[in-house]
Amino acid sequence: MEPVVLRNWQLRSALPSDTELYGFARDLNVSDIVGRLLWLRGIQSVEAARTFLSSRLADLPDPALLPDMERACERLVKALQRGEKIAVHGDYDVDGITGCSLLVEMLSAFGAKVVYHIPLRLVDGYGLSEDAIRDAHRQGCTVIVSVDCGVSAHQEAEVASMLGLDLIVTDHHQPPETLPRCYALINPHLAENRFPWPNLAGVGVAFFLILGLRRSLRSIGYFTERSEPDVRFVLDLVALGTIADIVPLSGVNRILVKQGLQLLEKSVRPGITELKKVAQVKEVNSGVVGFRLAPRLNAAGRLEDAAMGVELLLNREVNAASELAEFLDNCNRDRQVVEQQTLQEAIAMVENGLDNDLYSIVLAKENWHAGVIGIVASRLVERYHRPVVMIALEHGEGKGSARSISGFHLHDALGQCSDLLRGFGGHAMAAGLTIAEEALESFRSAFETVARTSLSKTNLQPTLNHDGEISLSSLSLDVQEQIDQLNPYGAGNPLPTFIGRDCRVYNCRVVGDKHLKFDVEQEDSFMPAIAFGMAERMAECSGRLDLLFRPGINEWRGERSLQLQIIDFHQAGEQTNG
Repeated sequence: MEPVVLRNWQLRSALPSDTELYGFARDLNVSDIVGRLLWLRGIQSVEAARTFLSSRLADLPDPALLPDMERACERLVKALQRGEKIAVHGDYDVDGITGCSLLVEMLSAFGAKVVYHIPLRLVDGYGLSEDAIRDAHRQGCTVIVSVDCGVSAHQEAEVASMLGLDLIVTDHHQPPETLPRCYALINPHLAENRFPWPNLAGVGVAFFLILGLRRSLRSIGYFTERSEPDVRFVLDLVALGTIADIVPLSGVNRILVKQGLQLLEKSVRPGITELKKVAQVKEVNSGVVGFRLAPRLNAAGRLEDAAMGVELLLNREVNAASELAEFLDNCNRDRQVVEQQTLQEAIAMVENGLDNDLYSIVLAKENWHAGVIGIVASRLVERYHRPVVMIALEHGEGKGSARSISGFHLHDALGQCSDLLRGFGGHAMAAGLTIAEEALESFRSAFETVARTSLSKTNLQPTLNHDGEISLSSLSLDVQEQIDQLNPYGAGNPLPTFIGRDCRVYNCRVVGDKHLKFDVEQEDSFMPAIAFGMAERMAECSGRLDLLFRPGINEWRGERSLQLQIIDFHQAGEQTNG
């Protein structure tokens, strides 16, 4: 199988008439280009656009709209009043780490006695751990609150019930047809959900539990004789987990992340301050969180013990936080080495052993590290644009991570192959599974059949969405600052991307071994450009080109200037479907 080279350019969605778009922008008191960007992101009413741009905490929905919220809060209020010990059970990814940290910090601030558990990826596997439930019972806990896991934990819920523990599940993964029997189950994807924004991350669900609990405590006068903690100070954790989990950064998530990024910038907790130091972060945005901070928090869970991430986030002692941050940074370096080796092995297996006419990629190998196969699966999706399942085999059993493309719902697809799996869970775009090694070939065939049923050849051709054509002369620092009102960017709110037609490219050179840097001229406008990771396209980078680019502000030695980040390019006139 060969890597996908050609990518189609496509306008994100249909635009209204120029008159209607102009009126929309005028009513919002924003520039035409900002009006266009909002419209293309599905924000097509003045009220929705104002809410989007303001992103006020006051616009957050009522926590009680989530299923079982009031029941969960009533039980936690009793636990606080009686002095019961509460166990928090998180997960080993950034969403689970931040969600666990948030619950531990806030429940403790409310006066609870709290212990926590983060599973070991290579020992416990995904989800609620029966051993952890038994350990919580031995420690005298009477309530367990899960975060980012538990919606499929039938056996574990039965164990908790047998031991007399009240299990409160907070999760955001797709629920199975039959739900576990537990004291309360808070999940925005349940049928009885009334919460207007179901696409919360696990840490987001945990945050709304804290909001609901605070309201319940206020209603009984709980804070009359004790200070009330400010829940806004955990929004940095919400932003970290939400961005890392790649849920849509619109609606409620946008409000939470926008406020949380301000806290991350201020570094109100020592662990974040030290993490930013080792990651050499000077200014925080969603991209920095996703590519610099989150991978370091994730690294311990992939190779060592994810509980170290919780320790870092909760630690208030600078020296201890510094040591933990250094450890996580070293784990991240080790992870990168393992990941790169696994990626090269996977590429060799695909390009030397798989046909181009396959609609899916399922790879398995002994000695692959289960902690990195999810990242590698994402890299393979980028390279071949097919659903990918990577499976690490050990002692006859496989632990798999899967990543998908648009138009292919992974969780549903795995459901159609469930008779061949020992277990699975996840979302439309990312999932995990366990499988017996002897079932591997049957699964590979069944998964390919599902892919062929669900996808067409057109789906296998990657598409780069954009926000329309623009002339370079219409860009300026002032315009870019207006565009940046749409921050924070991420899933569901992509970076503004435009087409520049018939641009003359000159002075093209390779920088940093992997990147191209060149100058762009269009009519009487001139601008520098950078194309990350495109050094192999040096020979194409000349003459008159159509450019797909993202404008941005580059700061160097105190000077601010516009720079184009090139996403793709073709000879002028070659790409006409934009």
